[in-house]
Amino acid sequence: MSEFNYEQAVKRLEEIVEGLESGELPLEESMRLFEEGTKLSTDCYELLKNAEQKITDISELE
Repeated sequence: MSEFNYEQAVKRLEEIVEGLESGELPLEESMRLFEEGTKLSTDCYELLKNAEQKITDISELE
């Protein structure tokens, strides 16, 4: 997992997308950002999946 919380990760993903869409970055930097974005996307998915499971667990207790 990344060192970001969900909101920070989404904000960073938005920054990465903007950078990649600009078309002004060198290939090496674009590749690095793409890799970082892919990892952040996976981390966000895991955070959401864990939150969903917690909600399910709480709902089942009631």
